[in-house]
Amino acid sequence: MTAIVKLKHVTKTYADKTVLDSVSLQVLDGEILALLGPNGSGKSTLLRLLAFLEEPTNGEISFQGITIDGRNAEQMRLQSSLVFQQTVMFNTSVYNNVAFGLKIRKIPKATYDEEVRNALRLVKLEGFENYPARKLSGGEQQRVSIARALVLKTKLLLLDEPTANLDPKNSGILEEVIATVNREMKTTIVMATHNMFQAKKLPTRIALIEDGRITEIGAPADVFGKLSKNIAGFAALENTFRGNASVTSEDTTLVDVGKGVKVEATGHCEGEVSVFVNPQDIIVSMDALESSARNVFKGTIVEIVDLGALVKLKVNVGRLFVVQITKRSFAKMGLNLNAEVFLVFKASSVQVI
Repeated sequence: MTAIVKLKHVTKTYADKTVLDSVSLQVLDGEILALLGPNGSGKSTLLRLLAFLEEPTNGEISFQGITIDGRNAEQMRLQSSLVFQQTVMFNTSVYNNVAFGLKIRKIPKATYDEEVRNALRLVKLEGFENYPARKLSGGEQQRVSIARALVLKTKLLLLDEPTANLDPKNSGILEEVIATVNREMKTTIVMATHNMFQAKKLPTRIALIEDGRITEIGAPADVFGKLSKNIAGFAALENTFRGNASVTSEDTTLVDVGKGVKVEATGHCEGEVSVFVNPQDIIVSMDALESSARNVFKGTIVEIVDLGALVKLKVNVGRLFVVQITKRSFAKMGLNLNAEVFLVFKASSVQVI
């Protein structure tokens, strides 16, 4: 494969904060490249640079051999589409939302009508043309956003946490859409994610990014197969535990991570594995909730960190779990150090590596 985009020692600084630090990267034509890293690692900033919406503070970005600068950036933006994590739907039909970019480019309706319908087919929303876009579910709106980008037929499709805040069913549909678009349209896709399970199964290559630096890049099988120090370091920030897995009589996987803690996950795995749980997927309550969730643990708050609108808690349930809740929920529950709480999360939220 040839490189469609090249970054050479790219640094991006806002005021006194360096968000990207001397990043060198090649995006290969026709691949799906996942930028895997924790929140705040620089993934979204890198996507904005690849969309030519911002210029690097230092370093060089080239697209198909052409160096990007202030003179050609606007023209080059026509070659890439960025789908943001938070979807914005116009107050009109699905069809009009998808056709918006084509109307702006003054493409005749007779020409783009078929393109809109084909894009909706690719994202599995055939028959939704006349449906009010704002009445769709979150996962359906995200698919409309991708269709809106697809009709522009850009060389590069950029996705910022495309399945964040979606349930497993909608996440699975969206992942299938991404694979289909890449396969049928030969579109080069770069997607930011902190979902290690998604990064393991969907992309052609993974670039691990932490503190504004790319620490490792390679095929998913290589990166996850050796459980490198870099990925272990990233994972350790967000609830990763090593343990022994066995298949239960209910066709799930139970992983004994030690100290009396057993985590249940979907799928079938046996032997030594790592499990990962996103802090945002864990519900905190003062009482044991009546829930279908497979994982319920009682523990004690041992650390509290104020993150502005959010509060990060460390809870000892035998093993230490990190969770994030809103400051409003924190105050409403009257939480403090040494308070006893229950942690609840679904088996489908557990990623087995």
